[in-house]
Amino acid sequence: MAQYFVYMLSNSSNSVIYIGVTNNLSRRIKEHKEKLNIGFTSKNNCNKLVWFEVYSDIRVAIRREKQLKNWQRSWKNDLIDKSNPEWKELYPD
Repeated sequence: MAQYFVYMLSNSSNSVIYIGVTNNLSRRIKEHKEKLNIGFTSKNNCNKLVWFEVYSDIRVAIRREKQLKNWQRSWKNDLIDKSNPEWKELYPD
């Protein structure tokens, strides 16, 4: 069964949040950490996985990603705080 991930990355000071969707969370986080793609995450040093959800349907995952991207920052913070109150790195090195 396929799995899709909606995830949030932050920088070391937790001042920036990036939201993405992928079918391979491990690969995608590694790409962000190694700055393989020039863009928002590399420019803002978003390389710390602080939150994710798993879905079996890509359409539902994309809908969730778009929903979260439209949320206020405080709502995103609250969502992260519920499962990761210390905003620790969730991706094992």
